[in-house]
Amino acid sequence: MTEPRHARRSFWTMAQRDSAAGYLFAAPQLAGIALFVLLPLALVFWYSLHEWNVLANTFNYTGARNYQQLLQDPTLPSVLGATALFCAGLVLFNLGLALLLAVLLNQRLAGITLVRTLFFSPVVVSLVAWTIVWGFLLQHNGGINGMLALVGIDGPNWLRSPGTAMVSVIVVQVFKNVGLNMVLFLAALQGVPRELYEAARIDGAPAWRQFRRITLPLISPTVLLTSIITIVGSLQVFAQIAVLTQGGPGVSTTVLVYYLYQQTFQFHRFGYGSTLAVLLFAIVALLTLAQWQLRRKFVFHEQ
Repeated sequence: MTEPRHARRSFWTMAQRDSAAGYLFAAPQLAGIALFVLLPLALVFWYSLHEWNVLANTFNYTGARNYQQLLQDPTLPSVLGATALFCAGLVLFNLGLALLLAVLLNQRLAGITLVRTLFFSPVVVSLVAWTIVWGFLLQHNGGINGMLALVGIDGPNWLRSPGTAMVSVIVVQVFKNVGLNMVLFLAALQGVPRELYEAARIDGAPAWRQFRRITLPLISPTVLLTSIITIVGSLQVFAQIAVLTQGGPGVSTTVLVYYLYQQTFQFHRFGYGSTLAVLLFAIVALLTLAQWQLRRKFVFHEQ
């Protein structure tokens, strides 16, 4: 006697079919991560244990020699110092200016949409084109010094003076990407309930206290997001340094990524360059993890 059709147990249960469908949809993304993220990370670590000379076609295992050389590199402290200075300057000026612009542009005024577009437009401009234009402006006989000469000021050679080169690179990068963070802050500000400000005004709270007690806590998730994006981006800066200063004068603007490029592709030290890449990955991972852990203290919805 055959079992009724409705009583037969299917080989795939509903939960198993849903899980299989989910894995199939996620498979392209997982394959991309494995192929373009995990595999390159593993290869970089493997290369860091070797001395690879592409010109001589040699690939010799050296163990931890590259890491020992990393600790003894006399240039590395200056490189890390320049990287930290660039990162700190970019984060402070970018986030501060973006938040200020967002607060000012979060007003219902005529033409405010056009003003927002003007501030955001540098984000969509080609990075190299933007940097080249600023390179001409910051030359000793460029546009910036030309405008200063009109008021009797003899401007410095912005990109060739140790005291101004790093500041110039930071300013160029701030103006390039401040519009992105500004838009993110604008979206966060527009999500703050107006009733809270009305209640604060009734209680007599001044504007600064409203900003500190209402605005900042409620947009703190966006502050965390923009800080992570900006810090990671600042640690990966390359094109601006390569076009504007080539790491000079001296090593005053030689950040870690540009130093990695020099060691790998100019001096053909692929093993040591891979070791620097491992160091960069560790720094980015530690900073991101630290910010993520601090969210419980500073992010409103995580407290």
